[in-house]
Amino acid sequence: MSLISGKHKNSLNQEEQFTLSPVAKWVKLAVIASVASSFAFAATAQETQTESEESAENVIEVIDVVGTRKTIQDQIAIKREATTVVDGLSAEDIGDLPALSIGEALESITGAASHRENGGATEITIRGLGPFLSATHINGREATNGSGDRSVNFSQFPSELMKKVAIYKTQDASMIEGGVAGVITLETLKPLDFGKQRFQSEVKLNYNPDQTNVENSLQGDLGYRGTLSYVDQFEFSNGQALGVTVGWQRQDISQPEAEYRSSSPTGSSLWACLNDPTNTNEGFFRSSAGDCEDQVNGSNNQGYETDIDPATGRAESSGTGYAWTGSSRSFRQNETSDERDALFIGLQFRPSDAWDINFDAQLSDRVQAEARHDLLFLQKRVTPGVTGQNLVTNSVGGILHWEGEERFESAGEQFSREENYQGYGLNIQHFVTDDLSISADFGYSQTKREELQISNRGRTAFRPFFSWDLGEYIPHLTVSDFDVTDISNFTDSLRTRIDRENVRDNEVVSARIDFDYSLNGEHFTSIQGGVRRSELTFVQFGGTNGNGSRNQFTLNEANTAAIDILEGCQIDFPESDYLSSISDGDIITNVDSDGNVIASGTGSSWATYNNVCFSQAVVASQGGEFAYPEVEYANAGTIDVTEETTAAYVMANYDTEMFGKFIRGNFGVRVVNTDVTSIGFRQGFDVETSELGVLTLVTNDSIERIVGGGDYTEVLPSFNLVVDYSEDILLRAGIYRGMSRADPADLGFSRTFQTDDEVAPVTISDLLTGVNGSGNPDTQPLMSWNYDVAFEWYPNEDSIFAVSVYYKQFNGGFQQQTVLENFNVEGVDVALPITNSVTTDNESDLLGLEASIAYRWDSGIGVKFGYNYADTDFEFEDSNYGDTFITDLDGVTTQLTEGIIPPGAVPGFSEHVFSGQLYYQVGDFDTALIYKYRSEYFQPYTSNGTRLRFVDEVGVWEARASYKISKNIRVKVEAINLFSEPKSQDFYVQGNLGEVNDYGPRLFAGISFKY
Repeated sequence: MSLISGKHKNSLNQEEQFTLSPVAKWVKLAVIASVASSFAFAATAQETQTESEESAENVIEVIDVVGTRKTIQDQIAIKREATTVVDGLSAEDIGDLPALSIGEALESITGAASHRENGGATEITIRGLGPFLSATHINGREATNGSGDRSVNFSQFPSELMKKVAIYKTQDASMIEGGVAGVITLETLKPLDFGKQRFQSEVKLNYNPDQTNVENSLQGDLGYRGTLSYVDQFEFSNGQALGVTVGWQRQDISQPEAEYRSSSPTGSSLWACLNDPTNTNEGFFRSSAGDCEDQVNGSNNQGYETDIDPATGRAESSGTGYAWTGSSRSFRQNETSDERDALFIGLQFRPSDAWDINFDAQLSDRVQAEARHDLLFLQKRVTPGVTGQNLVTNSVGGILHWEGEERFESAGEQFSREENYQGYGLNIQHFVTDDLSISADFGYSQTKREELQISNRGRTAFRPFFSWDLGEYIPHLTVSDFDVTDISNFTDSLRTRIDRENVRDNEVVSARIDFDYSLNGEHFTSIQGGVRRSELTFVQFGGTNGNGSRNQFTLNEANTAAIDILEGCQIDFPESDYLSSISDGDIITNVDSDGNVIASGTGSSWATYNNVCFSQAVVASQGGEFAYPEVEYANAGTIDVTEETTAAYVMANYDTEMFGKFIRGNFGVRVVNTDVTSIGFRQGFDVETSELGVLTLVTNDSIERIVGGGDYTEVLPSFNLVVDYSEDILLRAGIYRGMSRADPADLGFSRTFQTDDEVAPVTISDLLTGVNGSGNPDTQPLMSWNYDVAFEWYPNEDSIFAVSVYYKQFNGGFQQQTVLENFNVEGVDVALPITNSVTTDNESDLLGLEASIAYRWDSGIGVKFGYNYADTDFEFEDSNYGDTFITDLDGVTTQLTEGIIPPGAVPGFSEHVFSGQLYYQVGDFDTALIYKYRSEYFQPYTSNGTRLRFVDEVGVWEARASYKISKNIRVKVEAINLFSEPKSQDFYVQGNLGEVNDYGPRLFAGISFKY
């Protein structure tokens, strides 16, 4: 169900604005109508309630704790009352979660941190462990995503429409499997349990200071978020009751972002080039102009050779200096837009005291768009006698100073991503007796994603001389007699690419039946058990360009002059003060032959153009049709994975007294069976037989469907213990075995046959010697044993001092291994070797400490701190420049390469995570200042998760304040990234700067109405 129609659909007009689809308009009107119709009922009920209160003989004063203090009290209560190690946030009313997004809300929980994109929190890590080691559930059901992994982009879900968020750091047998680090749960409101009629509305205006510097064709200077929610209950004369809750949000904001970028390590565009003055055949000291990874005499595309030399047992380039250089480096200016419609519906029906029926639905439609303007300076070409002699690097080979002659490009991209989420659930609970209840739950979740992109290029016909020096954050260029603001300097090799890519569909269908039988015994209070069945499907469509389809056109200068296109589509540089907060002055300085500064071309801007206009003109020069290509299902690039899971569990809950102490908790076991089926496609072939009976493999025009798979069964025991040592001190312990499955995108099945042309095969077995391919549907899960012990002191309802120590032992790593796979070719069964990534039996450890402190003074000032420290010996080797090994069919492991970079840790692992909050709440005024810190971590790419990139440490400030004008109206101001902290990333190794993103602060001010 699409709630908004994306601007990119059937439209080429860059100025056209996004609009509500007819379905969204209907939903919007329905919500408003239902809210309006409730006012008469609400007013009558309010009058009756007031009369009743006034006539009461005894009036009891109730101190109503709200705001930040109430949120922290609820956090403390959630932790204290749970039998597992859990931290969470709950709201008295919908919309009361104190955060701008679910990601920001989760970040305030001890041990949680986020990966930032577009200035806000997206993926969440638990205890410094990456999102692929976590699981996310919405109302107790698995959530889907559009990334091809198992993480969830929490910016997709509005915090205003959630009732509770929690992170379970230990698990019990009743919880859905899948979280080694922990389980993140999101819950929406159940209207009958809520028990009050409530109408709420809120409007927040969004102001981003960096946006005011941008002439944004996609968004204005001010954005907004509008939220409506309504809760009501209806009791009928026959004793039945119905509860209804509806929430809707519309967001229309910008996400300003300025960037410096280097070629990424996902492909073959970032090299460790040799930096050896004695070697004139390759590297930075080569004797002729050319790319540093190519040899003057010999092979190309190699750079530093990590392959093991059999004669020495070391890397072929062992002992040789190197420096990291990519195909290009660039500055990127962005015009941005972010639009989202979100709707949730909850129905709760109690036909009698023996039945409780709940239906919930969550819908989200989000469109992000960017108009990108890039200045690229190509990088890897060597100018003999200059580049190598003047190169300055740091200790890890990161370049600090570079000189040479190379091309510049004025490039541009028009990008949009539409992501639609649908989640539905039906839960039926039947209280068979006072002691026995049975529940059935049915769920459906789907995420669809599609990305459209136009990529343009105009480059220089010559190679200007320039140099650059790395400043505190980004490089600064000095060019010789070259004006980057002159559009006529970029008339060479005009090209446009029109892509439809990353078209993905992720679905989960699930059903479960559970029972809860009360024992009312002296020691054991109840027994729980159940069975769950789910089917996850993930489809990523292929096409003419790997993970999508591409139409490419180059300028036909016989029909159209390049300068006419550039001048006809030229726009003024869209941003003033570009990257001023992280630059050390002008980004580009133009000098003459005597070194004097030339004003034209000096500054922080360059020649830019309208991307759609440029692309249309280049296409027209070829007489082509400007259109986004279609993707294909029956394509070699398609991934189609089905994961069927059956799980069953039994768990006993206990609450008793032992050694004079009250103890409670649970123990149980969960058994999980998973069966994976993966569909792929390959080029069709025929087996031809010569007159001499020799077989050959000949490809044809057909596409053949191939199927692979795998399965595993795991047993997951768990035990949780809480000791009420005294009235205010708890001791806690937990043990569980956890599992994290491979990402769906890694379970694909792409296979092609290998043949040996030097033999004359006469049988199929002789003809086929092996298989090339990617994806491994038989990838086993990463397993772990997890141990937690904790001390928790609760002096009062506003205070907590808790310390926990945890230990995780991982059984698994990732390594290339050769295995046999079975195929049927021309009716003949053959087993062929393929080398692929597998989960190994390697063991590694993680030890951590977590602390939570909260305290409030009588003055109204309070603090809350959360800190997590972890240390691990888990190693993740880069597939290109790390140590790599292969295990053959006989189980013999051989080292293939000797790496030059240290391994990463567990993906997403941060050694230190800290969150602090200082709040002041007196009367109707409530304010808080928040600080969140995360040390550096390894973040895999989704397109190639085998290459290392590191996100550098970052500390971000947030602030919020609110004032209650009356019992119904409150005004709020909120800010994230208050001091404009950039995000920087290093490629391959820490110290080799790869990307810097400058977002600026995000400011919101609004008013809420509650009735």
